[in-house]
Amino acid sequence: MNYTIQTAVTGEFDDVVDTTIAALKDEGFGVLCDIDIRTTLKEKLDVDVDQYRILGACNPPLAHEGLAEEPELGALLPCNVIVYETDDGDVVVSAVDPQQLVGITENNNLDEIAVDVHERFERVIATVSDELGTVSEEV
Repeated sequence: MNYTIQTAVTGEFDDVVDTTIAALKDEGFGVLCDIDIRTTLKEKLDVDVDQYRILGACNPPLAHEGLAEEPELGALLPCNVIVYETDDGDVVVSAVDPQQLVGITENNNLDEIAVDVHERFERVIATVSDELGTVSEEV
């Protein structure tokens, strides 16, 4: 099962993160949390890993609409977008597919919201690819 929308791009890791955050903003998303896995694992476990960030993205009007329909939806929010380095030096940007995520609720009234968020995430991924140069559409 494919549960993400993703691309691999060329560029410096921090530039890819910045471009991703800007593209999310252009689509109405804010980043509620930014988890630096590399730093966390170094601090907590004293292990070295490649750069990896989890961006918790939220579009407040869509979140409000979804929560009004399904209060338990909050357990699935915010929608995560990850940015990480590969062994060959490329950087992957991957967003959760909201249609897959919302599908587990079995609430058809959320379908329209999931399609909207999916389309927005597709545009975010396309923007990042266009601005930084795509290595591959599927990683």
